[in-house]
Amino acid sequence: MLAAVAGAAATAIASAVGIAGASTAANPPTVRSLPYVAGSAQVGHTLTARNGDWGGTQPLTFSYLWRRCGSGGGNCADVSGATSKTYALASADLGHRMRVRVTAANSAGSSSAVSRPSAVVQAAPTPPPPGPSGQIKLADGKVSIPVTSVDSPQRLIVSGVEFAPIVVRSRNPFTARFRVTDTRGFVVRGALVYMLGLPYGRIGNVAEQQTGTDGWVTFQVQPTAALPLQNGGALVLFVRARKPGDNLLAGVSTRRLVQVRLGSP
Repeated sequence: MLAAVAGAAATAIASAVGIAGASTAANPPTVRSLPYVAGSAQVGHTLTARNGDWGGTQPLTFSYLWRRCGSGGGNCADVSGATSKTYALASADLGHRMRVRVTAANSAGSSSAVSRPSAVVQAAPTPPPPGPSGQIKLADGKVSIPVTSVDSPQRLIVSGVEFAPIVVRSRNPFTARFRVTDTRGFVVRGALVYMLGLPYGRIGNVAEQQTGTDGWVTFQVQPTAALPLQNGGALVLFVRARKPGDNLLAGVSTRRLVQVRLGSP
């Protein structure tokens, strides 16, 4: 009888130990939300792997492997040696998307998850060329400088001419636009532009105006009754661009004759 009681007690103790052991068993890592890539996808910038959210017995340790993918995010290949949490984008990454494989590990094992792709890696911005001060990079790729940065032997140039409408068929106001650059190809802001119709009296007088950051200046032109509206005709315009404070006929100033076509109403 005593032997039977002792055996039952031993069985109960063993069962209790088993239950306690099961309750403290380690759980391997499981991903709850995917890792992702943070940072600007541009050559010369650095991307950072964000781990996402993981379950499993703590503590967790993480390791990384960066992958270079096609522009659509597929066709990925491991980047040799890229095993840090951060990755500096190089010229070889241009036009690709980047992913990172994050591996979480604990005492019960390990598990991996791959991030969604980054944006397509863009080229590094082109720094402004060395030269005059006050440079501003414009959206069209040109570089704007203040007129104070234009000195002899450089000169101003009236390089752009636009009219709206392109054929004047009425005596309603029309728009004349002129862009000023210099002999180095820089767009010039703050240049003073003057416009005069030839022969005199065919348009109203307009005041001298400054070019904007993009080098353009816009005039509203009012034709007079003396403007002959006929097919094949043209209105000639004298355009001058100058640097404030310079002599009207000297310094870095420039002059140009342009014309806008005329037509019958």
